[in-house]
Amino acid sequence: MPPLAAHDLGGADWERDLVKAVRGKNLLWRTEETYRGWASRFARFLAPRSPYAAEAGDVAAFLSDLAVRLRASPSTQKQALNALVFLMQEALHRKLGEIDFCRARPRERVPTVLSRAECEALFATMEGTYRLMAELAYGAGLRLMELMRLRIHHLDIARGQLQVRGGKGDKDRVTVLPQKLIPLLRQRLVELHRLWEKDRADRLPGVWLPEGLARKYPGAGESWEWQWLFPSRETSVDPASGVRRRHHLTDSAFQRAVLSASRGASLTKRVTPHVLRHSFATHLLESGTDIRTVQELLGHASVETTQIYLHVMKKPGVGVRSPLDAA
Repeated sequence: MPPLAAHDLGGADWERDLVKAVRGKNLLWRTEETYRGWASRFARFLAPRSPYAAEAGDVAAFLSDLAVRLRASPSTQKQALNALVFLMQEALHRKLGEIDFCRARPRERVPTVLSRAECEALFATMEGTYRLMAELAYGAGLRLMELMRLRIHHLDIARGQLQVRGGKGDKDRVTVLPQKLIPLLRQRLVELHRLWEKDRADRLPGVWLPEGLARKYPGAGESWEWQWLFPSRETSVDPASGVRRRHHLTDSAFQRAVLSASRGASLTKRVTPHVLRHSFATHLLESGTDIRTVQELLGHASVETTQIYLHVMKKPGVGVRSPLDAA
């Protein structure tokens, strides 16, 4: 259990300034943990100098070290850049200007994709809530945290749509809701409604809401439509507020369930929840869905990102045969 936010205001002066700035901007608890982690690494990099004495050149040296010595990925380096810019400009009120650093080398990675038969084998080894979650992640092309943070009102059963709110880059989108799962989802709503009534009878505080919504609609966290689609069985203490409430299932628990299922299905591929999203995109392209539609369903900003799935289709391009098969 992490320390409560009220009692964890940071140690060093620079860290206390960072915590104050992060909470003043109402950033997520995960974001605070990430920013504090990178700031601590930067402080160790600067030691014995203080981050208060840092300049743009120091930030550039740290980012270049990530790329050159530690061989960090572009996404890791970008995360570090965002954290340090926030630290310097928002928390320590230092103007950085242009930062000239060595960029991490992009790496072309071919995504792991399951066949349809492998997906069926994976789901067959799962049951209950975790199976429903896995099938929904695959059937709608969801990222891990998009799945975890689904709420009741994100389901549009009448239209066969699923709304994704605050996805990667804080973007909203609409994706497909698998018709096969609708009866299971209807049954789940009945079960969740009973749990919601019990929580209200027990006078349990409402579910967590983003800071702005919580201020604008003080009682919304107790209303039915804002409840988590996949709530945890037990209540837990919100580390930011210290309030004991019902949160959604943890991402680590679902990751372990998928890993265990892949082993139970004797799959030879490294299977994670994100592999289900890769499989969703690839299978749509293989079935003839145009790439622009797949791009919108996945929430990619650029079609170039979606094009990577063309490399792992069962028959990419015009359908090339191996010369060994033609012999």
